[in-house]
Amino acid sequence: MIKFSDLDLNPKVLKAVSEAGYESPTPIQAGAIPPALEGKDVLGIAQTGTGKTASFTLPMISLLARGRARARMPRSLVLCPTRELAAQVAENFDTYTKHLKLTKALLIGGVSFKEQESIIDKGVDVLIATPGRLLDHFERGKLILSDVKVMVVDEADRMLDMGFIPDIERIFGLTPFTRQTLFFSATMAAEIERITNTFLSNPTRVEVARQATASENIEQGVVMFKASRRDREGSEKRKVLRKLIETEGDACTNAIIFCNRKTDVDICAKSMKKYGLDAAPIHGDLDQSQRTKTLNAFRNGELRFLVASDVAARGLDVPDVSHVFNFDVPGHAEDYVHRIGRTGRAGRDGKAIMICVPRDEKNFAEIEALIQKEIPRIENPVTPEKRTRKPRAEKADKAIPETKTAEVTPITAAEKPAPKAEQPEGTRNNARGNRGRGRNDNRNDRGGRDNKVVGMGDHMPSFIALSFDERRAS
Repeated sequence: MIKFSDLDLNPKVLKAVSEAGYESPTPIQAGAIPPALEGKDVLGIAQTGTGKTASFTLPMISLLARGRARARMPRSLVLCPTRELAAQVAENFDTYTKHLKLTKALLIGGVSFKEQESIIDKGVDVLIATPGRLLDHFERGKLILSDVKVMVVDEADRMLDMGFIPDIERIFGLTPFTRQTLFFSATMAAEIERITNTFLSNPTRVEVARQATASENIEQGVVMFKASRRDREGSEKRKVLRKLIETEGDACTNAIIFCNRKTDVDICAKSMKKYGLDAAPIHGDLDQSQRTKTLNAFRNGELRFLVASDVAARGLDVPDVSHVFNFDVPGHAEDYVHRIGRTGRAGRDGKAIMICVPRDEKNFAEIEALIQKEIPRIENPVTPEKRTRKPRAEKADKAIPETKTAEVTPITAAEKPAPKAEQPEGTRNNARGNRGRGRNDNRNDRGGRDNKVVGMGDHMPSFIALSFDERRAS
């Protein structure tokens, strides 16, 4: 078996690696470090959690051990898609450079420009940055990239998903053509392949696993879930999630729960707190200080459940995450590999469970096609509630009033009303007069009052009758 001591690393780097407790390199490290030390371009393809960070940090530190950085002119550059991954890379450099006098700067969003500029002005050997913040400093005239000797692009496929490829191409154009490039990705999409063909010079390809495969020591499962009603889907899914956690019991020491949307991250975390589960959210809209505080609490074991968006799918190096729960099926099949890669790291066993609703079945099928494996189905731990309905006949009977079934008595000839033509004149006038009166004024045969119309007839003024006579004459 190959050991780190067999690799041509700087003795001070080897000492730091030994003190960190590592003896043997992982397959990606054993394949990438030798050509990187020779100054060759490297194209590394490996699933997440296989030690890719050390694959470029160790040879970079050895190559930079001699020399000195000048103001605003970093000697090496590491590009990362997220703040968390950049911070993780910075921690690795701190671990392996403890016996060397190398300086570094971390350029990420959420941190004051002035603080970062003051560090750059002193000169740094290693510059670790996200593409957007790096270009912001360059456009301000605070950064010169013409002295970059080693450039690293980490998690290139995630860069593609986040729309950073145009920025990456621009940064490549700002660095010297003679630079050494180390390019790492978990998958090789067509766009990633195009960039490597354009900017890498005869790279050494190191592929230690089939593209986009999940680690074999991760037990996978999926619950095919259908809500009783569309408007209850969210609450019922959260109930299934809680039941899954309860079913795992003590085996679930800690877990990361992934949601597709930031709003669902907040809602899910709040719901878990309500039911007594120690959870906290993390996504891109949170302040950087809050994100850092939450991650540190999760790493230190002070927080049991981390509810996250895909911003946390990369760069979370927590070796002992026991479970990953996919509350939502990811929109991109590759993201599934990165999500579940947060568990089962460094040879440990892990478990990943996903909840799939009917509208996500297409994305779920793409995941199984990508990993070339059928994910075992898990029975829904929540027993659906049975609801009884009353028969329709009962509802119909209840709606029909009893008066509908009453017997109709025939009307005798004596009770029949007289035809309209035979009704007395006074009766017709009485009916006409009562049409415009209030309901209480029409009291025929009710209170014994006379139905004679008062106000017209014999008391009609003569001038009104005169107008009728003139109309008849005309």
